[in-house]
Amino acid sequence: MAAPVLRWLCPGRRWAFARTGGCSYHRRGVPTASTSSGKRGQSSVAQQSLITAQEPRKGDREWAAVVGLEIHAQISSNSKLFSGSQVHFAAPPNSLVSFFDASLPGTLPVLNRRCVEAAVMTGLALDCRINKKSLFDRKHYFYADLPAGYQITQQRLPIAVDGSLAYSVCVGKKRGQAVARTVRVRQIQLEQDSGKSLHDDLRSQTLVDLNRAGVGLLEVVLEPDMSCGEEAAAAVRELQLILQALGTSRAIMAEGQLRVDANISVHHPGEPLGVRTEVKNLNSARFLARAIDYEIQRQISELENGGEILNETRSFDYKLGCTMPMRDKEGKQDYRFMPEPNLPPLLLYDSASLPAGADPQQVINIDQIREQLPELPSVTREKLVQRYGMLPEHSFALLNEVGLLEFFQNVMKETRAEPKKVTSWVLNTFLGFLKQQNLAVSESPVTPSALAELLNLVERKAISSSAAKQVFEELWRSEGKTPAQIVAEKQLELMRDDEALEQLCRATMEAHPQVVMDLKKGNPRAINKLIGLVRKATLGRADPTAIKDVLERQLSG
Repeated sequence: MAAPVLRWLCPGRRWAFARTGGCSYHRRGVPTASTSSGKRGQSSVAQQSLITAQEPRKGDREWAAVVGLEIHAQISSNSKLFSGSQVHFAAPPNSLVSFFDASLPGTLPVLNRRCVEAAVMTGLALDCRINKKSLFDRKHYFYADLPAGYQITQQRLPIAVDGSLAYSVCVGKKRGQAVARTVRVRQIQLEQDSGKSLHDDLRSQTLVDLNRAGVGLLEVVLEPDMSCGEEAAAAVRELQLILQALGTSRAIMAEGQLRVDANISVHHPGEPLGVRTEVKNLNSARFLARAIDYEIQRQISELENGGEILNETRSFDYKLGCTMPMRDKEGKQDYRFMPEPNLPPLLLYDSASLPAGADPQQVINIDQIREQLPELPSVTREKLVQRYGMLPEHSFALLNEVGLLEFFQNVMKETRAEPKKVTSWVLNTFLGFLKQQNLAVSESPVTPSALAELLNLVERKAISSSAAKQVFEELWRSEGKTPAQIVAEKQLELMRDDEALEQLCRATMEAHPQVVMDLKKGNPRAINKLIGLVRKATLGRADPTAIKDVLERQLSG
């Protein structure tokens, strides 16, 4: 059977296949023999990199992909969900474990108020309906890092349901156009995290760290309204920003505070949904997008080659760029859900239903939490566009990097430069230096005040733009110096001697008669060549506009 080649027909909507003669073409364009056996649940593409898109022939059937997400966010709280143990990232193994976390007999759960408030606030921010009565359940399964043999969760009646998450996907050749999307939020539930198994392959043993056991989680279940990795990654990034703005979770994916499980299936439009697979524990938005797009291609390739899709759990190998089977879900696991006998129903109130004389410390008022909601990222971006006239994609970039928006706003407070120029410097020069050295905004050696002073020097034409780049590089290397000091030390001030500039221009024209001849013949690029030569002679201290004026005056004279 000829190898199928995937084509993405339009952003996030339709997938199609074209057939080629006996080989499948990979991203680097190297043809490899098609070795798919067509066996049930097996595919040669499972061990290969993503297939490159090719033009489908007329008559090829389209495919539609369906993607749903289960997102687990660690709640920002000083203690765990049902115990008083502290929560700290990278603490020594098993140093933050209470008797309840270790599931010793006779211990009982005590619900953490902060975690409940975080769940309500998150639900309100996602336009969910908050259930005034929710229930806790036991979900039974057996892992070494789950001492009790069950997890306390909210399977029957979660704390929040029926919400929505609005996000944007960048499209276009330069990805400069943001297209709005919305995904439904099925539910938000409170649950415990498990411990962590550390596999020592060298000694063929597994070690268990229970520091994470019992930490409060928000599980946000998104309906299967997405159809590609890019949409899923954009939705997760938006949720991450919302959680950070609310303060309900730090949501740092690199620290495991935000983990995503993706459910993926493919089908022909108009036909029933296909068998889904689940890709577990994705802790990077970039890897999430890659895993989903790979899995979509793998499933389509499998079906086109006569195989079947197994209802299974898979993991993503970011080094190989492919998903790998973990365990089969064909025999449905019985979690033996049962009501948690040690926790009564969780009751919440609004201002209308609040009991008279109720102790504020003993009840949670939904309306009071609603009044405390901060400004959400979507509102912030809209204000940035309106106030500074920036492009929507620039407002996304400012919010996507932790601390970058605050840095930008502090620069704006102290500079007379136009917002467009400040935006360019912050997103291109400043952010570029940060990424080169893998630094966070808070670790930058250049302060907002220093950048504002530098932009003010450019604004009042004390230095040129190219000289400003030199000053910025020196600021990055020499913490403690001001831009004015660096300009003085390096003698980077713009030339103020008009007579000296005219002499330099004349000497440059005399030294390069062929360039002058090209200019007189009507070559518009020739004057740029002359300007560059004069600026080089002045070590970048001459204003290009002033040079051009002098050159044009001398040529016409």
